[in-house]
Amino acid sequence: MGREDNIEAILTIRDLCVDYYLPNGILKAVNYVDLDIPSGKITGLVGESGSGKTTLTSAVLRTVSNPGKITNGSIMFKGKNILSLSSKELREFRWSEIAMVFQAAQNSLNPTMTIEEQFIETYLAHRKETSNKEILAHVHKLLRAVRLDADRVLRAYPHEMSGGMKQRIMIAFAQLLEPEILFLDEPTTALDVITQDYIFKILKTVHEINGTTMILSTHDIAVVANLCDYMVVMYGGKIVELGNIFDMFQEPMHPYTQLLIQAAPSLLGDMQERVAIPGTAPDLMKERKGCIFADRCPIADDNCREVEPNTRTMSKEHSVACHKAGKGVRAV
Repeated sequence: MGREDNIEAILTIRDLCVDYYLPNGILKAVNYVDLDIPSGKITGLVGESGSGKTTLTSAVLRTVSNPGKITNGSIMFKGKNILSLSSKELREFRWSEIAMVFQAAQNSLNPTMTIEEQFIETYLAHRKETSNKEILAHVHKLLRAVRLDADRVLRAYPHEMSGGMKQRIMIAFAQLLEPEILFLDEPTTALDVITQDYIFKILKTVHEINGTTMILSTHDIAVVANLCDYMVVMYGGKIVELGNIFDMFQEPMHPYTQLLIQAAPSLLGDMQERVAIPGTAPDLMKERKGCIFADRCPIADDNCREVEPNTRTMSKEHSVACHKAGKGVRAV
């Protein structure tokens, strides 16, 4: 997944920077990120709020809004740099090559149109030669895959459905043009726990049937453990650790990853064993030396505070940006 790995990558990100130009300074939301997304796998992108997960996803889809700006880097897909696509190429690219399921489904659906009208309109915007009958036959299959009554749903307006139903509709929408990559940005944030579990089971089934590459952005590390093949940990606009799911949970090497795992609630574990991560997220408008996590790290020393760590490859599918990685020192 890192620069030195040999995993087949469907998406390759290099030296990506996204800055927000605010009245009181520049906020570096994504700061020189390198990332390879493995083809046909589910990758979990985790970190606290403000870590850069959503901004990174927005950069891939070229949806970073003002005052944000992509200031450096490349995002390669099928030999093309997404950041160099024209407006026309970008319109064709979205939904057909890479699609996204946002965290607020109600904001993604047009309240004045039936679901059927919205499916047809979206499809015809990309493939005008297709008949409505062909489109609806395809849509029926998609809705059945997410366990919805297609006849009922297609006649309905968004306000006539629950949050869980609308989120499942958006999962079907995202697959409408059979994209190769599906981004999911906190797709169950506003849903109850039972509905969340239901949605994730559907995503797992969809992935197994279609083999779609998925990138799940979430703060819930337990979801990543159950659903994903790989995990990428972001902190302060940087990737601090990434690897296959087994290595990341059996032998996490970055103190931040260790603390995230320790802080995750467990149905079986003792609540007293949970450890809150000390301190607060870094101010990304301030220039700083050393490791981005040093101020909160319980094992940081002077070298950590002065020298920024390089990303080191610990194994074929595991890399980390930490001076102390592999030296037998742990944060918890």
